[in-house]
Amino acid sequence: MNAEFINPFLSSMLNVMSTMAQMDLTPEKPRLKKNEIAKGDVSGLIGMVSEQTKGSLSITFESKLALATMKKMVGEGPDEINDEITDLVGEITNMVTGGAKRMLSEKGIEFDMATPMVVSGPNHSIHHMADGPIVIIPLSSEFGNAYIEFSFDK
Repeated sequence: MNAEFINPFLSSMLNVMSTMAQMDLTPEKPRLKKNEIAKGDVSGLIGMVSEQTKGSLSITFESKLALATMKKMVGEGPDEINDEITDLVGEITNMVTGGAKRMLSEKGIEFDMATPMVVSGPNHSIHHMADGPIVIIPLSSEFGNAYIEFSFDK
């Protein structure tokens, strides 16, 4: 998987969380993911298509981090995952993908995005829209973890 393609998504995620929620996330080492079970409690999944490839991106939040993000962004929030939180995760997924799309466009890589789909619940599945390997990058914070996953056609 091309780092030139992945880095804009990682950079955009760190930027969105820093500017919108005043949270610093620390990326850990990327690794291959062997199954479709989410590492967290609520995930935004978005499909992407370009002339070069097609694939998908997901952003998964542990519930503690998702709840803290809502409270930091709007000053209040629920005590458990609800529709407000799933909407927030969908919007963050949109913002991250939009930021990455701008960065990639500057490098001559254009792609179209679908509307994000949000899935929540313990041990939910993330079905990527590609036949390539799934790369996962854990992101740690004082409020819990998030995970970015990518999968693109080979």
